[in-house]
Amino acid sequence: MATVFLNGSFVGDSDARVSVFDAGLQHGVGLFETMLAIVAPGESPTEEEAVARVRVLHMDEHLRRLAGSARELNLSQDLRLGPLGEAVVRTAARHAMNGADGAALRLRLTITGGELNMLRRDGGEKPQLPTVLVVAQPATRYPRAMLEQGVTATLADFRVNPLDAMSGHKTLNYWPRLRELQRAGARGGAEALVFQVTNHLAGGCVSNAFVVRDGEVFTPIARGEEAGVLTDHDDDAPARDHGGGGVPLPAPVLPGVTRQWAIDTLASRGLAVSRRMLSIDDVLRADEVFLTNSSWGVLPLVRVESEPIGGGAVGDLARSLVDAWALEIGGADPQK
Repeated sequence: MATVFLNGSFVGDSDARVSVFDAGLQHGVGLFETMLAIVAPGESPTEEEAVARVRVLHMDEHLRRLAGSARELNLSQDLRLGPLGEAVVRTAARHAMNGADGAALRLRLTITGGELNMLRRDGGEKPQLPTVLVVAQPATRYPRAMLEQGVTATLADFRVNPLDAMSGHKTLNYWPRLRELQRAGARGGAEALVFQVTNHLAGGCVSNAFVVRDGEVFTPIARGEEAGVLTDHDDDAPARDHGGGGVPLPAPVLPGVTRQWAIDTLASRGLAVSRRMLSIDDVLRADEVFLTNSSWGVLPLVRVESEPIGGGAVGDLARSLVDAWALEIGGADPQK
């Protein structure tokens, strides 16, 4: 069962409806964020007591990213993050009151362009309001072996374009990525690596990517990090800064919230992460590759198609970040 908050009210699963004229349905106009919530053990006879038991991981970062994309793509210039955050937490709390005790929850916040049919019967116009939807469900349970033994990724045919203004944002248009995930699953892969039209790595279909080589950590340049874009490449190392100036291309890579957590965690250990333009050779020659998102945290990648990465075993750095994520979520374990 899911708990659904729609446009200011909680509704039952079977009553969760949006207009057939909604811009999200008609044209895919919308954004979303997926978050992980941890519900502390205990009793919660009231909603306020349930709220006190809920911790939504990195909620502020998710909401700020959503609001930034909404402004940049002209979906909405004035999303109110306070009420949005309250809706997210209360949806998790309402779900907790229905028996989610000491559990991990998957929260999806969706904002669409709202109803397109704006004419009133009297000939005037109705104010256009976005559709706001929050859904709480039990978090996906990933097999422990995925984290301990690592996974295989395939290579996606789908390419992202730096000149596509929608790239690097979490829009509703996930069909190409979901299609590649289906194809990966049919071939024994847990993810598919997506490249740019320039043949530089973007990340996974639903994840950001990190490459480790000779003690250095690299990740593709994300949206907002384009200044001083790194384009030069040699045969012995990941792409380096050529110092040549020029106008950098926009980055079609989502600035992942868990990606930033990994960068900050490594920085706290004195290990800097370099943003680079990375090729398939950088991936295949890596000592380690790992993928991040808000559902699984850190996922080691040990094989790309038939090619092993780092000898085909999970590396020490990835393993340490898997352990760090387990601490971050406070012992709740959606990967059983």
